[in-house]
Amino acid sequence: MPNHFFKFKQFTVFQDRCAMKVGTDGVLLGAWADVEQARRVLDIGTGTGMIALMAAQRSQAEVCGVEVDEEAAGQACENADASPWKDRIRIICKPVQAYADEAGFDVIVSNPPYFQEQTFCPDSQRNGARHTDGLSFEELLEAVSRLLTAEGVFYVVLPAGAVDRFVGLAAERHLYPCRHTRVHTKPDVPSKRSLLGFSRCILPCREDSLVVELERHVYSPEYIRLTRDFYLAM
Repeated sequence: MPNHFFKFKQFTVFQDRCAMKVGTDGVLLGAWADVEQARRVLDIGTGTGMIALMAAQRSQAEVCGVEVDEEAAGQACENADASPWKDRIRIICKPVQAYADEAGFDVIVSNPPYFQEQTFCPDSQRNGARHTDGLSFEELLEAVSRLLTAEGVFYVVLPAGAVDRFVGLAAERHLYPCRHTRVHTKPDVPSKRSLLGFSRCILPCREDSLVVELERHVYSPEYIRLTRDFYLAM
């Protein structure tokens, strides 16, 4: 049974009312996205609020998390209120498709649902968090296009196999890759995840790779550097 909470160095995430628990994808995105100089950050599909909390820890930004699931949004509010940055984080319970903000955000992050197969589990809350039926790639990118400032950057984590399609859909909305890190679980296996940054300008895309483990439970130096401000054991 998953733990009801996950303790980081500077905050704790309670997750018993959230479909998707703390996982490597979200931690990677929260640690990797460039938020240090951000003024306003939006986390789409915030879930437990973990990425929003990571963004608040790494910046002085005003951080907003949007979450459609009422139970998850309520728990994200509680996690934010218990953190050192409660005055800078707000959680909105609303579909991002219906969310509006005239000021816009200079950084948007999302660990989106990406399963597209037709096999669903009995847990409807988990289905909503995992499958694109509730938030398709097209809908996500439409929201980003509306809410991102002219100079802003959108950061997302995706399965490696979804990257080409997502990049094509983003280009249709005049969003172009500016940063791409391919994530390998071990040195000798193909990448299974990609961390991507998009801007409104066509720029040379910075590309690199990240290895998580050198062998089982032996983490790579670059993964330790990326996550050491968060994980207790790093």
